[in-house]
Amino acid sequence: MMRIALAFGLLSTLAVTQATAADERPVAEKYLISGDLAGGETALDAILKARPADAQARFGLGTVQFVRAVEHLIQAFYQHGLQPDLSGNMIPFARLPVPANPNPKPIAYEDLRKIIEDFVGDLAKAEATLGQVQDDAVKLPIRFGLIRLDFDGNGQASEDETLWKIYARLNGQAGQGKPGDEAEAFPISFDRGDVAWLRGYCHLLMSLSEVYLAHDAKLLFEHTAHLFFAKPKSPFPFLKNDPQGLNPMGNNGPKVGLIGDLLAFVHLLHFPVKEPARMEAALKHLETMITLSRESWRAYLAETDDDHEWIPNPKQNTVMPNGKVTGEMLKGWLGFLDEAEAILAGKKLVPFWREANHKGVNLHRVFTEPRELDLIFWVQGTAAAPYLEDGPVTQPEFWSRLLRVFRGEFFGFAIWFN
Repeated sequence: MMRIALAFGLLSTLAVTQATAADERPVAEKYLISGDLAGGETALDAILKARPADAQARFGLGTVQFVRAVEHLIQAFYQHGLQPDLSGNMIPFARLPVPANPNPKPIAYEDLRKIIEDFVGDLAKAEATLGQVQDDAVKLPIRFGLIRLDFDGNGQASEDETLWKIYARLNGQAGQGKPGDEAEAFPISFDRGDVAWLRGYCHLLMSLSEVYLAHDAKLLFEHTAHLFFAKPKSPFPFLKNDPQGLNPMGNNGPKVGLIGDLLAFVHLLHFPVKEPARMEAALKHLETMITLSRESWRAYLAETDDDHEWIPNPKQNTVMPNGKVTGEMLKGWLGFLDEAEAILAGKKLVPFWREANHKGVNLHRVFTEPRELDLIFWVQGTAAAPYLEDGPVTQPEFWSRLLRVFRGEFFGFAIWFN
């Protein structure tokens, strides 16, 4: 009997120990892994009402809200039958891993704007939550590779519906494969620097969205939305009946309809200004993103541990493949932030290749004095004419040195560093 009692006591102790260990995992992780983001937001809200100073819970809530913003965007595109990208990954939203919908809803131009507006609202909510995290010692360990989203809105998040899948699609640096423990879990210990990093990403995505919303793209939508959506509402219903048209040669060559659609897409890349205040909002988001990037690096450089880092300082390792950060790279990045800030403020001009008198483009005025956005005229140069000025111009040598420091992969690191 004594042995049985001792064995029972040992098993009980082991069970309590295992339960305690499980409880030590962040509450946010439980809901992120199960894909129950709405439940996670409710649970974390309740925790913060009881313990307002719980920095990990607040970090977790902001993270859940951010992931939920992405989930809402994907679900909206799924509902309207977003199709595989025909642009060669040139359209950001068309690169999202949206599953095929067998019964999509029709979509009008106003519906698309509403989707983007809701995305901005969701991101602003997450950013506001994260902005309240002040504890420099905060940690949020998460098995990133297990985070699931409900892409199709059926109430279940499958193993194929993962956040990593989205990030890898949008970031070629990440797409090289998950590193480390080889466990699908891919553990990351997010910390104080990553709070500022995630806030910066919210502002970047809000800036891109605001630029879109600032302009009227209805004409482009009505003529080419059938390239992206299954049932667009358009004055030209024959476009969606046969989106690729016919090949008059009768072989497997390019279809006339598709060629015409792509030409029309390029031809219609000019957008009147619809809501100019949104351009100034986009500028403010970019300026805030730069401020938050500096804040994140101050926190990263203050770290003395080396714990499954998302973004490491030069003395740490990272979970990311080929993600070693050197002191020279960090110096280059901080220099880039200074240069980008000066350009956005109009203190430095962007070089203009067609101006013999060495004038440059004042990018600040592009945001504060918006005109019709015509991408073809920008490539040609005539759209830049209203913004040409005399003044200090950012130098090509600076950007060449930056590319060299980052081994030719500056843009991949920039997407990662934010």
